[in-house]
Amino acid sequence: MPHPLFDKHRATLDAAVKAIHERTYWAAYAEMPSPKVYGETAMDDGKRAFDRCLGQQFALDQPGQTAWMSSGQSPYGFALEISYPVCKGQALIDAGLQAMPGWQKIGAEGRTGICLEILERLNKRSFELAHAVMMTSGQGWMMAFQAGAPHAQERALEAVAYAWREQSFVPPEAIWEKPQGKNPPLLMKKHFEIVGRGVALVIGCGTFPTWNTYPGLFAALATGNPVIVKPHPNAILPAAMSVRIIREVLVENGIDANLVSLAAFEDELATRELAQHAAIKSIDFTGGNTFGNWLLGNCRQAQVYAELAGVNNIVIDSTDAYKAMLRNLAFTLALYSGQMCTTSQALFVPADGIETDLGHKSFDAVASDLAAAIAALLGKPEVALAVLGAIQSPETLQRIATASSGALGKVVLATRKIDHPEFPAAQIRTPLLLACTADDPAWRQECFGPISFLVRVTDTAAAIALSEGVVREQGALTAGVYSTSAEVIEAMTEATWHAKVALSINLTGGVFVNQSTAFSDYHGSGGNPAANASYADAAFVANRFRVVQRRYPL
Repeated sequence: MPHPLFDKHRATLDAAVKAIHERTYWAAYAEMPSPKVYGETAMDDGKRAFDRCLGQQFALDQPGQTAWMSSGQSPYGFALEISYPVCKGQALIDAGLQAMPGWQKIGAEGRTGICLEILERLNKRSFELAHAVMMTSGQGWMMAFQAGAPHAQERALEAVAYAWREQSFVPPEAIWEKPQGKNPPLLMKKHFEIVGRGVALVIGCGTFPTWNTYPGLFAALATGNPVIVKPHPNAILPAAMSVRIIREVLVENGIDANLVSLAAFEDELATRELAQHAAIKSIDFTGGNTFGNWLLGNCRQAQVYAELAGVNNIVIDSTDAYKAMLRNLAFTLALYSGQMCTTSQALFVPADGIETDLGHKSFDAVASDLAAAIAALLGKPEVALAVLGAIQSPETLQRIATASSGALGKVVLATRKIDHPEFPAAQIRTPLLLACTADDPAWRQECFGPISFLVRVTDTAAAIALSEGVVREQGALTAGVYSTSAEVIEAMTEATWHAKVALSINLTGGVFVNQSTAFSDYHGSGGNPAANASYADAAFVANRFRVVQRRYPL
């Protein structure tokens, strides 16, 4: 018999599976914080729910608790003072393994139905999640709501849809009949059981604590695995809220809550020990190369899905919409102060300039015009605050200071600090735009944050070669090209095939290179050093479960 929650959410699941086949626009959850969708009091209720967490212990009733750890400062400049349970990694593993048989017993339909119920519950709590994301990551309100809640939930649903599709290809049983000529056929009854690989560890990042966490969490959960969520120490609250909601839904449906737990550790050593534990069979990680490469090199017992640093880039050859191109680039570079893994860092411009609908533009003109476009976009403080958000980490502030000194290139547009009327201690910075040559080394490695380089290149062919080369060497999640030439676009397209990176062509309107849409865009190809997996495709889910068969003669 189908699980009741599978029947309840079947229409959503079918639509999601259809969407990943067709890759056209589809959304399950409203991305605008409309009172008509989420309720007239949703904004106030969400804010109050967030405020109730401040200065309190965030209890989860998990096994093996030894202490409490306190969160630090919000990027908006105030103390969160929320304490989270510190639990022994072994206790979380043991409890997860104990919960695993019950999760397996309800089958793929039951797991899928409960995952969809969890997502519905998360969506109803979108406003409190958004406040938690905003105040821990530094995102502006609208981005925190969209990327932190409905868009993150869409990515989770996408993973569940892929997981269901791959599991649905496995029949639960079959009659095997092999003809034997004049003799009676050989008859066997065969059963095929889908079994999770083991405990999954999902290690979150500080900038997108739900958007980058949910895909791996739900891919592992839907395929039959216990999950331990290890959030970034600066962004624990959104993960803790999510884990609490998940545990509540599990208990309501007769599943041991310890199937999903939160690992809040104060030191990296505890995370490393947990990641190397023999029971950990998959690890999802988003973050810097140092720890990511350590995971890839030292956690051989687990399948590691890693999103690391990269050098996203754009080739600017020519355009028939010069001002619109500049506006699009300005928003791309300014959004969330460049603290997105998809934000463009290197913009390749030929030394002789480019042809546009407004005539020929020299390299220096492109640089000054882009600087002016960024300044115009951020000219109104209320717009600037909404677009930029706050700087998430002290390391990014130090990086901005180093780049501002001119050590990495000629400063075309200096960064400036903007005061926030509500959060006077918030660290808010406008983008820093540098000019350099192709031989300068600074642009060739990720400079995370609001730092971009206009790279002077010999010509468009050299720009395309540089784009392909840096993606092969350093990795990238996004690449772009502006050109009125079909030949140039074809050459750039082939280069991205070789380097295995997503390409955006001539973006001048309301779509930006650093945005990635669930059910249509593949986030990462898994084919270059920036990421060894994609959100989402069949490979992202299929290796998280195994099929164990039994057979007997009839």
